[in-house]
Amino acid sequence: MATQKRVLGTFTLAMITVAAIVSLRNLPLSAEFGLASVSYYIISAFIFFIPIALVTAELAAGWPVAGGTYVWVGTAFGKKCGFYALWIAWMGIIAWYPAILAFSAAMLAHLIAPIFPGLEESKAFYFVVMLSVFWGATFLNFLGIKTSGWISTLGVLAGTVIPGILIIGLSIWWIVAGEPSHISYQWEALLPEFQLENMVFFSGILLSLVGVEVASYHIRDAKDPQRDYPRAIAMAALLILGISILGTLAIAMVVPQKDINLLSGLIQAFTVFFNSFNMAWAIPLLSFLALIGSLAGINTWIIGPAKGLLETAQDGFLPAFLARVNSKGVPTGMLLFQAIVGTILSLIFLWMDSHSAAYWVLTALSAQFAVVQYGFVFAAALRLRYTEPNIPRPYRVPGGKIGIWLLAGVGILACLFGFLIVLVPPSQLETGDKMVYKGLLLGSFFVLSLIPIFFSRRRKDKRIT
Repeated sequence: MATQKRVLGTFTLAMITVAAIVSLRNLPLSAEFGLASVSYYIISAFIFFIPIALVTAELAAGWPVAGGTYVWVGTAFGKKCGFYALWIAWMGIIAWYPAILAFSAAMLAHLIAPIFPGLEESKAFYFVVMLSVFWGATFLNFLGIKTSGWISTLGVLAGTVIPGILIIGLSIWWIVAGEPSHISYQWEALLPEFQLENMVFFSGILLSLVGVEVASYHIRDAKDPQRDYPRAIAMAALLILGISILGTLAIAMVVPQKDINLLSGLIQAFTVFFNSFNMAWAIPLLSFLALIGSLAGINTWIIGPAKGLLETAQDGFLPAFLARVNSKGVPTGMLLFQAIVGTILSLIFLWMDSHSAAYWVLTALSAQFAVVQYGFVFAAALRLRYTEPNIPRPYRVPGGKIGIWLLAGVGILACLFGFLIVLVPPSQLETGDKMVYKGLLLGSFFVLSLIPIFFSRRRKDKRIT
């Protein structure tokens, strides 16, 4: 049997990581911190991004099979626990859908503002656009990955790379030209304000760094995993932090903190920049590019997580209607289920008075699911070092058992903090009654978390092996 050729080097692994994580949608949220966002990003990298990158690399190296979280957590703690962890990951993505859909609606509102002004404040407009895009993308993916794949590739380039480079370039020009800035460049401004009401957005920064495990799936294709992967993560971390920090500061320097809109902060910044050039005509163009980028992101994430759950269907965890696939191998049952849950969560935009507040609630819910999933992954990596020590791992976390304990321990604490901190309503947003806010987050989390427990009991009752 021929040995698989290893073709991925440091640069390619780094680019895969960057492509999986960088998103302009998160910049307005971190811009709320001003210059202190630099510190928050660096802290997030050390307590979350780097630990999960190295830990998932070891797991993917030892268990390079389809299923990811399901296989890793299932091998460590049993298949029921693995199914629960994967379901939690899926719910986090479903909670993320309405947030990115709202961003898409905001970009469309700005795009057609010259013809239909005021739509950016219309709840009905947001809801109709969000559902139209969501269900349209769902049915598009019924046609198979080949049909929609080119949309994602082109959309990421046009809607993320180009606007990202542009806003960073404009901010550099702004500084060189000596234009006024709304952020302080004093050293004291770098220090975060360690108050719960101000730190709550920190979980949003953690969420913006989710996705690094995508590159770890390719660890067995790396030319020299033990050497190339740490280098790739270091390179990717510098690029991701550089783009995120510079993009964040570009918004913060031209949009006052109290005026930053979590949905349209990117366009707010471009409006200031282009108006200074007497190029207001370019604002709809950037709105269009950002819209294309968000649509590409939605299209990419519609089918991927649902297909991942097919592994659990083969083990008998899911009922027949969720495990159903069409002639192209698309899990139509799960796509329809996630569309229905996403639609229900989208109702938050009709219920809450502020678009920014509704956007934050969905982001916070998504963050809670994400950190719980990664908590399982950290725990699995730690346990497998003891229960499966002889499994070949082309890449291992440096430092032996002390190294894995350190990274997993720090990562689990970061996940616990990320889950709890979002329960504190942010002082910058009007989220209404505090108890209602907390009840909405915890209630949504626990209701959606109970479903896999029900399915697991059904599997036991039916004695499926």
